[in-house]
This record gives sequence, structure tokens and C-alpha cells, in this order.
Amino acid sequence: MTETHIHTARTLSAALPYLQRYDGAVIVVKFGGHAMANPATVAGFARDIVLMRQIGINCLIVHGGGPKINDTLTSLGVKSSFINGNRVSDAKTVDVAEMVLSGSINKGLVQAINREGGRAIGISGKDANILICDYADESLGLVGKPVETNTGALHTLLDGGFIPVMAPVGVSRDWQTLNVNADTVAGAVASALKADRLLLLTDVDGVLDENGHILSHLTQEEVEHYTLDGLIRGGMIPKTRTAMEAVSNGVRAAVILNGTIPNALLLELFTDEGVGTLISDHAARAGRKSPANPGLRNPPGAPTVDSACGD
Repeated sequence: MTETHIHTARTLSAALPYLQRYDGAVIVVKFGGHAMANPATVAGFARDIVLMRQIGINCLIVHGGGPKINDTLTSLGVKSSFINGNRVSDAKTVDVAEMVLSGSINKGLVQAINREGGRAIGISGKDANILICDYADESLGLVGKPVETNTGALHTLLDGGFIPVMAPVGVSRDWQTLNVNADTVAGAVASALKADRLLLLTDVDGVLDENGHILSHLTQEEVEHYTLDGLIRGGMIPKTRTAMEAVSNGVRAAVILNGTIPNALLLELFTDEGVGTLISDHAARAGRKSPANPGLRNPPGAPTVDSACGD
């Protein structure tokens, strides 16, 4: 018996409370950024998703695809413009975005999961009218903001043991196809499903303090405070806003984490420390998360949360 074997056994044993904790849970994962362009990262992500489903977690994935949309628009000679980081979308842009998102990106991710032994099915927000949207902003054109999320088809797929992989495309009340921000879609779907976790995978480690150290846990009030102070800025603002809205709408907790870290999902869910910034409506506590209080990161022996905070 080698030290490696012993370490592996201890790791599995330590993960048991978390395996039990998440059995049957619904977890919505947003996968995007430059991680999607790295085949090794995609393969590792797919393997982790299949493992999660194998142990009883109901996984639903929402993916982005901005870089590939940019490349395709450029190759077709279609110019893009942005307002505050949001793509202005005319009819041609939306046609290309839907082709890329619902086509090559979606099916590539489905294939990666199925290759690892999963049962992934590619869909978009247009299927079964899952995402009904209003126009987000007149200046952005054909960009949607979800106002109605129909979960019937999602429950059917999850209950059947499938892994839905959703492209962030929705439909308006007048049946216009709309481009929708992937983080926003993930938050809306997680809220509608009352998910246990919303995991927003990005290219950075999470919310960092002024010294560049990761903030392990934030309450919604702290997020507001750090945003006003400028500590949370740029592209992290919409991500933390999505996380806060999801928590306000019934998601137990949301986590912003680095999707380029190998096995990031497993480290976040099945280890004491986690790897990202967890946002919940509980009082912040430094240290580790506890399976008994899954919205928190508590050190062993720390006082339990006041029941008024709930979980």
C-alpha cells in the first residue's frame, strides 16, 4: 500500500459528507470564457460534470461563446459594437450568434460530456419556450432579458438522468430570437429551479481584496459595499449582481470561481476550503464551508448559524 493510495482513500473519505449533502441537489453551472477554447480544460470540465451526475447531482450547464462569436462575425465581415461591454445585436448578428452558440459550441460541449460517459442533450432557451424575454435595452437591439423561465422541459430532462446543456438564446413575446448574456441566463434558470448552487465559472479566481487575495465568502450587503468602494469593478460587477439576484430568488448560494483550475467544480463542492468566492444571504464567517450549513464556509467547531438566517 503506497502513500498515494492512502492519500486517495483519505480524500474520498473526507468527501463523504459532501457527497451525501449534494445527493439529489440541482446545480446550475455557467461555463464560458477562454476556458472553452482549451480542449484539455473542456475535457476536464466534462469529466467532472459526469462524475457529479454519477453521484446523484442534477447538473444543468449554461455556456457562453463570445470569443467564437467574435471570430465568426469577423470572418463573415460583420462588424460588432459594444455598449458598456454588451454586444449591440442586429438581425445579422443574432443569426450568427445563434448559429455559433446553438451549433458548434453547444454540440461540441455535448459531445465532450457524452465522450466521458454522460448523457448530455443540447438545447437553447427557445426550446419549449424555456426563456421568454423582454428587450433588455433599446440601444442594444435584439438583446433579451429573461422575464419568464418555463422549467417543465428542464425537470423532465433532469428527472430522466440527462444533463441539459443550454445555449443562451431566448425568444421575445413577439417571437423574435434574442441574444442573452450567459450569466444572466444561468441566474434565471437557477432561480426558477430553486437550485442548491449557481456556479459561475470565469477566468479569474473570484472576488479579490485590495491585496489580491481571494475573498472566500461575501454576503449581499458586503458585495454592495465593495462595489461602491470600487473593489468590485469591471466585468465582476455583472457577475456578482447575477449571483446576488439568484440568492434573492431562492438559490441557496452562488459561487464565482476560476474554471481554468483543474477539477475546480470538485474542489469547490467536495472540499472544506472551496476555491471561489461564495455569495449567500448568511452572516459571513471566515474559514471553511460546512456540509451542515452549505451556504457558509465555517471552520470546524465554529458556532452554528442563527436559525433566523435559515438555509
